[in-house]
Amino acid sequence: MAQGKDTKEKLPRQAMPEQDPNIRKRNFDEVPTGYTPELAKAEASRCLQCKKPSCVEGCPVSIDIPGFIKYIQEGDFTKAIRKIWEKNSLPAVCGRVCPQEDQCEGSCILAKKGQPVAIGNLERFAADYERNYGSGELPPKKASTGKKVAVVGSGPAGLTVAGDLILKGHEVTVFEAFHKGGGVLVYGIPQFRLPKEIVASELHFLERLGVDIQCNTVVGKTVDVDELFEQGFDAVFIGVGAGLPRFLNVPGENLINIYSANEYLTRANLMKAYLFPEYDTPLAKGKEVVVLGGGNVAMDSARTAMRMGADRVRIVYRRSRDELPARQAEVHHAEEEGIEFYLLTNPTRFIGDDQGWVKGMECIQMELGEPDESGRRRPEPVSGSEFELPCDMVVIAVGSGANPVLTGNTHDLELNKRGYIVADPKTGKTMKKGVWAGGDIVTGAATVILAAGAGRLASDSIHDYLSIGW
Repeated sequence: MAQGKDTKEKLPRQAMPEQDPNIRKRNFDEVPTGYTPELAKAEASRCLQCKKPSCVEGCPVSIDIPGFIKYIQEGDFTKAIRKIWEKNSLPAVCGRVCPQEDQCEGSCILAKKGQPVAIGNLERFAADYERNYGSGELPPKKASTGKKVAVVGSGPAGLTVAGDLILKGHEVTVFEAFHKGGGVLVYGIPQFRLPKEIVASELHFLERLGVDIQCNTVVGKTVDVDELFEQGFDAVFIGVGAGLPRFLNVPGENLINIYSANEYLTRANLMKAYLFPEYDTPLAKGKEVVVLGGGNVAMDSARTAMRMGADRVRIVYRRSRDELPARQAEVHHAEEEGIEFYLLTNPTRFIGDDQGWVKGMECIQMELGEPDESGRRRPEPVSGSEFELPCDMVVIAVGSGANPVLTGNTHDLELNKRGYIVADPKTGKTMKKGVWAGGDIVTGAATVILAAGAGRLASDSIHDYLSIGW
């Protein structure tokens, strides 16, 4: 047995083919092109099929990872995707954008001595294969319970709740404020990292199961939560995300060509500004672009600016490389595409011309002090180190906060001091009877799979409520 394990460990991790960086940095096509069946089976053969798989413990939605990988190894891709669907309604999305290195792959036993099994790549393969070559057969549904659930927001938390509850026999309606479903998956993540047709396919899957998706409905304005109950819904799940942009509050921040990442990416992604004039959504094309921040949103903004035609794109971040919150894979891709990093640097003011257009930033060098409340070392300015950085466009990607549109118009919801909804972390129950919440509107901005995990906990609790009561 031990000899067999040694043999599997020696097989190298199968890399997923990618577009050449010098070509892809000027197009919006997806960067990794996907596994072939042969590559997928080879990678699946590296799985040790542990009796106590730690990878499952590392997955926020508890997918039977060895189970679906075993089916891929055997070449039964249909059973593989059905095994994933038991726990995850969004495998094509999660396989692309989840931070697997910190979750399932980070817990893989092979990671202790070498490269973990590429679980995310295999999940993506199973979903893509089903979409391209599958029979279209749907998973079985329970008999109708006659209960109705309203899901507010069609991001990863809301779609997970919808997918779980429709299979349990409940009637589900998803309300989305934008004209297209998907939430942050379509307005926040660029085409080259998550193609819109992938999200559309996952939404279509839910619609085929019977989920009703109603767009252009702003719950809190068009209709409020209490009115949803009056309309006959038995339970409400709130998964509206955290879409309120944060700014730096430094002089000059209102100059022309300074965007929030929220606006910049929404115009580029959801409103397809990168296809102008085919799509009538203009978006500035800076030649010297600076992006402020170090997370995945900052990487997405910088790589979008490069694809929009910038000559030079720089990421300015106040901490060091070790503290960058972005996925290492995204940092690596950005560097491959020529994005420059100005670390331990912070803007103090923006500089404009006499017409009000941004033409530069004054920055100051930083050094790291003791850890702050986040556990990361606190950045502190170095006296007398100010310098100017020329730029003709800036994207501010320093985080987001709770959007008050729904919470400000809903009675009996308890909010914390930052405006996020207070909910039981084990069930998603709020203080308002019949109302659950999960995802970024509870935790603050986090990852797709953590939002999906919160949706899964909430859907189990909602099902219990509809079956046995509050």
